Amino acid sequence: MSSSKSVDREAPPQRALVLYPDREERSSARSPQARLEEASGLAAALDLVVVDTLIAPLRKRTPATLFGKGKVEEIGHLCEDLEVDVAVIDDALTPVQQRNLEKAWRVKVIDRTGLILEIFARRARTREGRLQVELARLSYERSRLVRTWTHLERQRGGFGVMGGPGETQIETDRRLLAERIGKLKRELVEVRRTRTLQRSARQRHPYPTVALVGYTNAGKSTLFNRLTDSTVVAEDMLFATLDPTLRMLKLPDGRPAILSDTVGFISDLPHELVEAFRATLEEVREADVILHVRDVAGDESQAQADDVAGVLDRLGVDLETRRVLEIWNKADLLDADTRESLTGDARRRHPPALLVSAQTGQGCSELLDAVAGMVDDADPIEAHVPAGEGAAIAWLYRNGRVVESLPADDGGVVMSVRLTAQALGQFEQLYPQAELRVH
Repeated sequence: MSSSKSVDREAPPQRALVLYPDREERSSARSPQARLEEASGLAAALDLVVVDTLIAPLRKRTPATLFGKGKVEEIGHLCEDLEVDVAVIDDALTPVQQRNLEKAWRVKVIDRTGLILEIFARRARTREGRLQVELARLSYERSRLVRTWTHLERQRGGFGVMGGPGETQIETDRRLLAERIGKLKRELVEVRRTRTLQRSARQRHPYPTVALVGYTNAGKSTLFNRLTDSTVVAEDMLFATLDPTLRMLKLPDGRPAILSDTVGFISDLPHELVEAFRATLEEVREADVILHVRDVAGDESQAQADDVAGVLDRLGVDLETRRVLEIWNKADLLDADTRESLTGDARRRHPPALLVSAQTGQGCSELLDAVAGMVDDADPIEAHVPAGEGAAIAWLYRNGRVVESLPADDGGVVMSVRLTAQALGQFEQLYPQAELRVH
């Protein structure tokens, strides 16, 4: 007799219908077709077999089912004809809408938030990543307990106004969920404390840090492997990378730097995942240089770039105030005329962008030259910070590149640090008590 696990392995993949509700009030820079294709990619990343896709015009959201009665019936017939197991809706559903659609269509219904959370749950590898994703999933599921436990409503009996066992089970499960969420948050605090200590240890070395950011599937991991001779998973799949990866990067003059590969962004990021991203992107907040990788071969490049900037802004990273270099990736997929046109556009931008191909290596040497220039764009200054001015020391680590830090005779600290002209001016205004001297 075979085990249940072997049965699961031999089970055929689930068939899915992917729906994009084209709401009139939606202010998206993307076309409905582009959104539908992205949703299909998310479904494929979850190993679902997409048998059909549909753009469903939606003038007004129906509270009970999202779609109107006629559209619900039409999609129900389609699900039956196609013999699908799952209906993927590229929108956020309320618990009631999800429950009612599952009843009407007699298939599993999953919304955009649930889809992304499930992908994250499968792909996270590090302990921190798994904790973050589980916390996000529990926060999402907590609002859906009414759906999870509807089968217990049949256990109710009697004439009283008190709830039956089903209601008791909901209360019990909510309490267990709250306890588990509290435990996860405590564990994450400890994990992040360890990461902070590791980062502090790295900051004691004069290595500049460079972070890759970009929309999911923009080619960050392929570029990461190209620049560091690594073998990080790099697939043509949404969210191929979830956990941050750090490697040494050799700059043209032989000096080392630290390069970090981060999770890809996506439009309409579920709010349950914002906190998980916040922890994952600590490397971005601390980086000397941010490389914003864009897929210029795709039709949605600018819209994706806007989404990346929007998510970073929600996480407290303002690209306008940071040293950022845009990397226009996948140049190998462009024809010669388009490549030449984009090369001119990239040079005219301020700051300039670079047209590269992580797949072939085109433009990567120029990229390394540009990074070397950005991390060493100023002569080091010597800052004598008096004792008790820990905030000034922290500011220099956060906004400059500390080359050396030595104790002073008066109990203070003498630091050799590289700062941009703008950062130097800010430091002089914020901490006039520190003595500065240019080397």
